[in-house]
Amino acid sequence: MIDAVFFDIGGTILDESREFAMWADWFGVPRHTFSAVFGAAIARGLDWQEPFRVFRPGFDLATELELRAAAGKPETFGEEDLYPDARSCLTSLRDQGLLVGLAGNQPAHAETMLRALDLPVDVIGTSAGWGVAKPSAAFFEHVVRAGGGDASSILYVGDRPDNDVRPAIEAGMHTCLIRRGPWGYILDLPAVAEQSLFRIDSLDELPTLLAKHNTTTP
Repeated sequence: MIDAVFFDIGGTILDESREFAMWADWFGVPRHTFSAVFGAAIARGLDWQEPFRVFRPGFDLATELELRAAAGKPETFGEEDLYPDARSCLTSLRDQGLLVGLAGNQPAHAETMLRALDLPVDVIGTSAGWGVAKPSAAFFEHVVRAGGGDASSILYVGDRPDNDVRPAIEAGMHTCLIRRGPWGYILDLPAVAEQSLFRIDSLDELPTLLAKHNTTTP
């Protein structure tokens, strides 16, 4: 049975469209151009910061975030950036008596903003807070500990087969792959996706699937 469910953050519960648009504006390039270059980088399997370096050679994330903040254009997100199905899904899973958590690659300030959203979750873990990032095995060891210590009773939900599903499976967890966001639509790894317990297009599907799984699992 599944006793705990952990969600990736960006691209899974958080729609990053507005933030990517703000980066395009910061670089002074058309948003469509930035999106096209970003998609091409994903299709080639490159690091997510690689398209930033196309427009800003020598790009350093920490430095640029400081510059944006100083210019009054900090990286931020709020309730309006949650996917419409996120809060209701989290609530439904907690109503089933499951431990619900968030665990994703996020900078230090993101944890404060996530807590400010007052989401119905029991755990919030970030790469900055844990000092290790996906797809490192050490990141998922943190997830297992936060989820009670039994990897086989944890479901990890994410949009990326490479950063989310594959390493979570290697850590002994069950997985759910959601098809949304740029990685969800562009990055196609069938051999990895087929190993997922669930494959969904909306978080609205998950509570029912999980309840049925837990009801029928011996």
